[in-house]
Amino acid sequence: MKKNDKIRVAIYGASGYAGYELYRILKHHPGAEIKYLTAESSAGKKLSDIFPTADGLPIIRNEEVKLGDVDAAFLSLPHGAAKGVVEEITRSSRKIRIIDLSADYRFDDAAEYEKWYGRKHTSPDFLDEFVYGLTEINRGAIRKARFVANPGCYPTATILGVYPLLKSRLIDLSEPIIIDAKSGVTGAGRKPEVRLLFAEVNENVSPYNIGYVHRHTGEIEQELNKVAGSKLKIIFSPHLVPITRGMLNTIYVKLNRDKSTEELTEIFSRTYKEELFVKTLTDDAIATFQHTMNTNLSVISVKKVENSPYAIVVSSIDNLGKGAAGQAVQNFNVMFGIDETAGLL
Repeated sequence: MKKNDKIRVAIYGASGYAGYELYRILKHHPGAEIKYLTAESSAGKKLSDIFPTADGLPIIRNEEVKLGDVDAAFLSLPHGAAKGVVEEITRSSRKIRIIDLSADYRFDDAAEYEKWYGRKHTSPDFLDEFVYGLTEINRGAIRKARFVANPGCYPTATILGVYPLLKSRLIDLSEPIIIDAKSGVTGAGRKPEVRLLFAEVNENVSPYNIGYVHRHTGEIEQELNKVAGSKLKIIFSPHLVPITRGMLNTIYVKLNRDKSTEELTEIFSRTYKEELFVKTLTDDAIATFQHTMNTNLSVISVKKVENSPYAIVVSSIDNLGKGAAGQAVQNFNVMFGIDETAGLL
């Protein structure tokens, strides 16, 4: 590839919310050229038939992609569907780099994937080849990777919110980390379900899959255990809130040393001081949905609970931005040696 050539990309699953967000970002990306859009249920249509503000690019089936015309593939497919596409791409090409937005390759162990997603992993040999794509933590490995597993939205907000405290060995690991998480409706995908209807979501807040049953729990545990160097206890409670996009995780941790709010904030600021997409709030500011909506930012605030050993971290991202398409493009930029902010600022 010549220096000034654009990187040719295919977006698999372009009819979903994250797939369309990928299209919106890459359409204006200075180093990318969208060659193909796929969506099995919408093949034969134009993207503008589904999203009226989009261009009239054709949507084709996965198997119609001419892989010789592609340098990178974004897989914005349902969990379980990405494996087949990865297998097909790797049979046909050794050069295409893949950013998978599904959970199919996020786990280090196929048994863990099967436990949390309830289906057999058909290509476990590829798990070792996928780098977990939380850019701020794994940038070095992502830079050299051919395959990247983009993190889930809840894990992204949680891990970025807990990482500085774990790295500084400030959390009492004998107590659980409690995550009270809230997501906009697009986080549930574009599939038709009664619980996602306007009349069900509007003026309502719905906890779901609480306890130890939400599949993102396993992903959060896996990655935080690596930072801690030991097995953590996680209590994760997700909620659906009546907004279109956005995510806010309120995280409760017990500290093993006495630290003030100012000292904790300094730890976060120092940890992320070189990161363009992570912002630590100071003074009395607290992260909200509005801090990150329609951006690739992660905005974090931390407060010490007075007269107690506990701290509260509030971590905000846009579930379609830093929680999905934005982070995927950030990883794409790192993989291809492009300015990391390209298409994202």
